[in-house]
Amino acid sequence: MPTLPKRPLIALAVLAALLAAWLGFAAWYDHHQRAEERPATYSALIEQAGQGELSSITFANGTGHAVGTDGSRYRVVMPVTDDLLKEMRAHKVAIAFDEGPGGLMAQTVGVLDRAAPFVVVALLIGGLLMSGGQFFGMGRATRVRPEDTKTVFADVAGVDEAKEELRETVQFLKDPRRFAMAGARVPKGILLVGPPGTGKTMLAKAAAGEAGVPFFAASGSDFVEMFVGLGAARVRGLFKTARANAPCILFIDEIDALAGKRGESTSHSEREQTLNQLLVEMDGIVEGGEVVVIAATNRSEMLDPAVLRPGRFDRHIHVSLPDVAGREAILGVHAGRLTLAPDVCTRTVARGTPGFSGAELANLTNEAALSAARQGRVVVTMADYEAAKDRVLMGTERRSLALTAHERRLIAVHEAGHALVSLRCPQADPIHKATIIPRGGALGMVVRLPEGDRVSVSRAKLMADIAVAMAGRAAEEIAFGPDQVTTGAEADFRAATDLARRMVTAWGMSEEIGFVAHAAAEPGARSERTAWRIDEEVRRITDEGMDHARRLLRTDRAALDGIAQGLLERETLSGDEIAALADSETERATEAA
Repeated sequence: MPTLPKRPLIALAVLAALLAAWLGFAAWYDHHQRAEERPATYSALIEQAGQGELSSITFANGTGHAVGTDGSRYRVVMPVTDDLLKEMRAHKVAIAFDEGPGGLMAQTVGVLDRAAPFVVVALLIGGLLMSGGQFFGMGRATRVRPEDTKTVFADVAGVDEAKEELRETVQFLKDPRRFAMAGARVPKGILLVGPPGTGKTMLAKAAAGEAGVPFFAASGSDFVEMFVGLGAARVRGLFKTARANAPCILFIDEIDALAGKRGESTSHSEREQTLNQLLVEMDGIVEGGEVVVIAATNRSEMLDPAVLRPGRFDRHIHVSLPDVAGREAILGVHAGRLTLAPDVCTRTVARGTPGFSGAELANLTNEAALSAARQGRVVVTMADYEAAKDRVLMGTERRSLALTAHERRLIAVHEAGHALVSLRCPQADPIHKATIIPRGGALGMVVRLPEGDRVSVSRAKLMADIAVAMAGRAAEEIAFGPDQVTTGAEADFRAATDLARRMVTAWGMSEEIGFVAHAAAEPGARSERTAWRIDEEVRRITDEGMDHARRLLRTDRAALDGIAQGLLERETLSGDEIAALADSETERATEAA
């Protein structure tokens, strides 16, 4: 945001101090005047006038302020009548009237009230002029001096490829002559593209911190105005200031608000004029000094093609969501300010947070610290991280939810079915834990952690996931009978159906449908017969998963009951505890047979 220079601020402070001093003097003067006046009665005042001891009287707001011939002052509350005025004139008493505000303070306030509109306009015009025309010129950029830029590449984790791309820019800003001697030029503009929270702004700050140059930060929305010409003027002012401080980095966040495609229904003349000014400034930026423009967006498809062409934003750097190693590194950075217990394993936390961005991992770390603080501890344990992850993903615990013994047993059997089928399917992800503590909208859950991030998934893995999803309903049927199943499997069926439909329509995993991408087909492009066949294939795949889950659970019924009983007794079981219970119950059933 723009800030006023120091001199205007000092001048305004002096004016405010003078006004306060005058108001203080006026208040003191009015008090002194009132203190010198002695109260008197109406009859006494008439008597003094008759004796010639009264020289003047001033009527103001129903009060008479009289002055005696010896200089004494009187104050009398009296009505002003014709008889009174005749009496005073007969005794040669000078009469005056004051219908305005009483006292110096009231008069000052009255003057200020009448002059208020003119004072406000004068202050606005003076402030705009003294601020160097920032409102009409330079954009609302925040300048960070080199000595105040504390962020460096070591503070940004999980985006190693993006950091390597930016190191060349840092070297150019440190020693531009080395590149010029080789006949090379650094990219004029660098566009950081990626989902929200992946560290695009931190990368730009770190580049400035590594290079030791000034850093100017602005948002694309800062240049969008309703008045034609203001946005373009701000762009000109911003680039002029950047060139005057070269070498430097100019960072524009959410540039899609400024550089959206021209000619669309959402575009208008002011936005297009502002974009045209940006294009012109970036074309001539080298002549003005070593200024590198870094912009960030998570909607690159919205940008105008003229912005993306070489010569403006030459280099596009994709800042994607971190993989498991990147998440572990990010957690290590954020956990550096915490006191961790020996049982904390950032690798395990990273495995359990697929798809998390850097911002979400920072929030997870903060939630873990809050969990420890709520319990009066300064050391953060693995249990705090688990509680924080569950809180972020599924909401707070609902321990106040009243459940009957039958409902708790049914939930335990449902989750035990998921856990046992996941344990018995080699292609399924390993179990991290199972719980029957209600959280958010879920009454229980089984958490599975993949060994690492996947770039592709096999058909066997997909079929195993569908079987695991169907296992909750299958366990209810086996333990309580078909008539006692509940609605608790709704989310499971939705997930299984989605996987099966994508297998058929997008991934070519159905011999009946073939290798056709029906998922991308436009509405109406698919015949009714094809749509019917797709629905039948989805039904076949989900039924196959349900049959697989039923066979596993019937074969290992003792393990199902053992895991369910363990959940009823302890509410939460780890993956190792589930495996131990399943193996022991299976061995016991085998020996009994």
